[in-house]
Amino acid sequence: MRGRNIIQLLRAVDLLGRPGGITINQMSEALEVDRRSVYRLLDIIQELGFPIYDENDQPGREKSWKLDADYVLKLPNINLPDIRFTLPEIMALYFLRAESRVYRGTEIENRLESAYAKLNRFVPGGLDDQLSKLKTLFVTTGKLTKDYSGKESLIDSLTRAMLRKRTCVVSYFSFMDDTTKKFRIDPLYFFENNGGLYLFVRVTRFGDIRVLAVERIEHLEELEQEFEYPQDFDPEEKLGQAFDIVYDDPVDLEVWFSADQAKYIKERRFSCLQTSQEHPDGSITLKMKTSGWFDVKKWIMGFGSSAVVLKPEEMRNEIREETRAVLARYDEY
Repeated sequence: MRGRNIIQLLRAVDLLGRPGGITINQMSEALEVDRRSVYRLLDIIQELGFPIYDENDQPGREKSWKLDADYVLKLPNINLPDIRFTLPEIMALYFLRAESRVYRGTEIENRLESAYAKLNRFVPGGLDDQLSKLKTLFVTTGKLTKDYSGKESLIDSLTRAMLRKRTCVVSYFSFMDDTTKKFRIDPLYFFENNGGLYLFVRVTRFGDIRVLAVERIEHLEELEQEFEYPQDFDPEEKLGQAFDIVYDDPVDLEVWFSADQAKYIKERRFSCLQTSQEHPDGSITLKMKTSGWFDVKKWIMGFGSSAVVLKPEEMRNEIREETRAVLARYDEY
């Protein structure tokens, strides 16, 4: 259970927690699903052990469904500001816990487990046993995940430098020329991509925004020099502009996909600037503006004969030559 299904489950729990409850039809309308899907959500919530009941005060009216209001309302009587969690909030935290695969096997994972152990003290007794059932709803894979064991201190140092807005000196191993380079950076943001942890930085000398792979930072020294955060930098916008994580000149791309692949292509969004045109035979032409020439080319070639670049002509020719080179390589064996 991921994405939209998780959101629907959390919203359903929230709707059931309303003082007056909610009818099946009202929930169907609120969640934009059919009645069968609503009943399926109710079954999942009940299987997780959360108490749901229905009532009908007036004959002839549709019954309302409710979540027991006292189940997650009260926290231990401690002298703290009102920090009571709603059930959907607690469930969302546990879903987030399952997504922390980047830190698997590291000391950071141990810290996360310690934090959730403390959280358990602030939720009603027995709730953790019910929440543990959420693990049965989906699994995450460790495939392609990079290994960050031994990098915990580095991640801590980067986090501290970001919070204090301190310039750092890094020693960074570059795959491009197989050398370790030393330069100054202003660390801005962490982000995760395909099981890897990356860092947006501003290279102090040139002032441009670059991406560093955390595992390739060999040494970090925090300086006393503070930096001003670049006001014109939006990390989410930056990530949306690239096909993967490489930023270069924008590419106006048009790709034809066969009918057997079109259904999968239509399920995903590859760029914030994309449109698609469907053809009578079921194939589609995907048009988008993105960047990361090599990443885009590698992705398209992965579809084999089920994808053809229409534009730009230069990429079309590069893939044609690359395909010939692949055939020649296979002929050698």
